Amino acid sequence: MGGNLHSLELVLMLLLAFVASIAGVARRWQKPYPIVLVIGGLLLSFVPHLPAIPLNPDIVFLVFLPPLLYSAAWQTSWRDFRFNFTSIAMLAVGLVGFTVIGVAWVANRWLLKEFDWRAGVLLGAVVSPTDAIAASAIAKRLGLPRRIVDVLEGESLLNDATGLLALEFGLDLMLRGTTPTVTGGLLRLLWLVVGGVGVGLLLGAVFTRLEHWIDDGPVEIALGLVVPYGAYLAAEEVKASGVLAVVACGLYLGQQAARIFSPQVRMQAYAVWDTLEFTLNGLVFVLIGLQLPTVLAGIKGYSHMEMIRNGIILSVALIVLRIVWVAPGSRVAYFIRRRLLRQHVPYPAMKSSFVIGWTGMRGVVALAAALSLPEQIPQKNLIVFLTFCVIFVTLVLQGLTLPKVIRALGLDNQSGPDCEENEARKLVLEEALAYLQESRDRAGDHAGHAYEDLIHQYEHRLEAVTDCGTPDTTEGHSHRYREVALAAIHTERNALLRLRDEGRISDEVQRKIERELDLSEARREAPL
Repeated sequence: MGGNLHSLELVLMLLLAFVASIAGVARRWQKPYPIVLVIGGLLLSFVPHLPAIPLNPDIVFLVFLPPLLYSAAWQTSWRDFRFNFTSIAMLAVGLVGFTVIGVAWVANRWLLKEFDWRAGVLLGAVVSPTDAIAASAIAKRLGLPRRIVDVLEGESLLNDATGLLALEFGLDLMLRGTTPTVTGGLLRLLWLVVGGVGVGLLLGAVFTRLEHWIDDGPVEIALGLVVPYGAYLAAEEVKASGVLAVVACGLYLGQQAARIFSPQVRMQAYAVWDTLEFTLNGLVFVLIGLQLPTVLAGIKGYSHMEMIRNGIILSVALIVLRIVWVAPGSRVAYFIRRRLLRQHVPYPAMKSSFVIGWTGMRGVVALAAALSLPEQIPQKNLIVFLTFCVIFVTLVLQGLTLPKVIRALGLDNQSGPDCEENEARKLVLEEALAYLQESRDRAGDHAGHAYEDLIHQYEHRLEAVTDCGTPDTTEGHSHRYREVALAAIHTERNALLRLRDEGRISDEVQRKIERELDLSEARREAPL
């Protein structure tokens, strides 16, 4: 027992060190770290005498997936998600069904003889969910229009649930030979959605009530870590969608965070979740790359070149199916949103549709779904290998070429000035100024000096906020002000370290003042 635990600790330590170092290289090369980690894990799998590190599907669904979905949902704008829901549903629901049907046809016609239409449906269900981590990271960095990024992130939140529903239907076909009826499928989908969302909202409401009488950062963060697992397990217990439960809970609590958390707890929570999200994502993508020996070991009776050829055929088919769906699908969504929902949205351009079509990268959910297939399915090993090929081809080919595609289509740096942010900054500063000026007038001359410095600071910050599209005439002055302020903070920091090194203050005092300086410096470095 002790030896096994020691080996596990050593493997985990080495994997974390590998993730951190490779991610650092990816950031330096300005490449999405998921892609570099998959390639790194794949290369690492060729190291002689490296112990096999299997990717258990239960660990993926019960350990990795809930917090990653929860974190993504927490950071999603509910307003934008609701506004773009029709476009998101066309991808997360319509495209998943189209992919399952298309892959079933391709598998039955072009892949190995073992794939009849039932096995093709199962394969299509396995590879239908996409992973938008790499795509959204590239899109944000290159300034892709915000509406496209919102649709991609919303799709990744929902298509895991629809993909797993399709997998459930595929397993019924393969194991029991039953074909789901339209009525039965719709009822099952309805319960997955209603039950999952209901469980997620209920748990979110309970957590919100608890937070109102708890004001302790570590306790609140610990409870927050339990929430996604609780939502997922509770929904699975009632045969609803655990994925949708986590997403609903994350969306709800993301809206409540500004009210239920104190500023100190909020800063701590964001730091913890950022670290946890990076660590889990990093481990997942490295583990995907490390699965090559396990995947190859399951293939019997076929040459590697023959299997790679089939993997390429399937990958190309998935890319083409997505591109073929997106153009008409986006136009149907436009008609619904414009004519029925009365939303003012631009007509979908071919450039935007092609970029959305080119972002169909697969990730850990697809591989975990393949690995979770029962052993009595004769095509399981073939499905696992083909899924691995799809993940590698789509992540590497589409992920590495996406920046060039975006630039070639002229969609980079299209996000434009953030008018909404400028307006919000202006309004909140004006209200704060009005409050300070009114309070100063009520206080009288004897206390007026206490307000003058704050009023001056707020006036300066208000001057630095420009109207959308208006040239910033104070840009040079603001830049100089920021340089002077940061230099002053740097001087304070050096003086603080000197006092600590001379033994004139304790480490506790140094850390307390250092935290205040860190917050001041972060605020000065933030965009005006």
